[in-house]
Amino acid sequence: MFNNELMADVHFVVGAQGAARRVPAHKYVLAVGSSVFYAMFYGDLAEVKSEIHIPDVEPAAFLVLLKYMYSDEIDLEADTVLATLYAAKKYIVPALAKACVTFLETSLEAKNACVLLSQSRLFEEPELTQRCWEVIDAQAEMALRSEGFCEIDRQTLEIIVTREALNTKEAVVFEAVLNWAGAECKRQGLPVTPHNKRHVLGRALYLVRIPTMTLEEFANGAAQSDILTLEETHNIFLWYTAAKKPLLDFPLTKRKGLAPQRCHRFQSSAYRSNQWRYRGRCDSIQFAVDRRVFIAGLGLYGSSSGKAEYTVKIELKRLGMVLAQNLTKFVSDGSSNTFPVWFEHPVQVEQDTFYTASAVLDGSELSYFGQEGMTEVQCGKVAFQFQCSSDSTNGTGVQGGQIPELIFYA
Repeated sequence: MFNNELMADVHFVVGAQGAARRVPAHKYVLAVGSSVFYAMFYGDLAEVKSEIHIPDVEPAAFLVLLKYMYSDEIDLEADTVLATLYAAKKYIVPALAKACVTFLETSLEAKNACVLLSQSRLFEEPELTQRCWEVIDAQAEMALRSEGFCEIDRQTLEIIVTREALNTKEAVVFEAVLNWAGAECKRQGLPVTPHNKRHVLGRALYLVRIPTMTLEEFANGAAQSDILTLEETHNIFLWYTAAKKPLLDFPLTKRKGLAPQRCHRFQSSAYRSNQWRYRGRCDSIQFAVDRRVFIAGLGLYGSSSGKAEYTVKIELKRLGMVLAQNLTKFVSDGSSNTFPVWFEHPVQVEQDTFYTASAVLDGSELSYFGQEGMTEVQCGKVAFQFQCSSDSTNGTGVQGGQIPELIFYA
């Protein structure tokens, strides 16, 4: 009977004028599935009209709602899931609303996290809000530079800019705020000028922690943006350089960001004169986690014969697909310590899926290596599971080898 004229006793005209769709329905079915529809059709102030206009719900989302109420089937798509969540909230259909939130959580990534944060606040979905913050905090630079950041509302902008845990440079925050201001000028039909950007930002400009930038970042960015007054620019330069610092209207304390955690998979380390040489071979290990985390880099062993510099290429792969890589250098001091090597951006890693971490080193051939490796490691609230990787051509496995640490945010 879903979307069927047969025995239909009510019709909905759904959507904005010009794009509306007429949908047949059956009062009894809807009243059974929703207290809002029950009140609408059988309550004290019941509708007597046979045609009901709903301009604030998208037709596609309304059909998803009706299909669920008729058949318990949920057909969600990325393009309509937010509109469906709105409809499920409006007509108090909790199971559909929960399915929408779960769908959004599984599709959440840096490029849409800010938009979903804005929507989760609107729909009062605290679990989704928390998940959005996890992504925005850990992958702040990608989230702030996404197109979606420019689409958020003003209040969400202010909440993000005041966030203590944002894991990025303040210059990136300032650049993102300027991009948002340009988009907001267009939304308001204003010319995109420094004066109008400042106008649409209002107090949000004074939430950016400009004095926590380096002098070079300020001079090459904010000082040349034309959005600050000459007096503000002058005073900030004095704040950097003068003994007697002027009062500023901007926050002076640096963001705390996120503290990286380290999962160490070996119980001891060692070195031998005839072992652990490199020559361009690959050290590799597979791992899985029991909750979503963000891998920021790898901790590696260095030279066992004094201070040495290494060139290293690190990679993170899933099912053979490269998710992140970095070609860089690090210096080891001859100790058995681990030395962090970072990816350009933290990588979101899903639970219960195996990923492959690899490192190809070139440098002093004699190196420390790990021993007594563990198959499972509990690191805070996250359980890591390790297994050998077929990519490894240099002897690294679960029991011993390189890649002693995974550096992550959770």
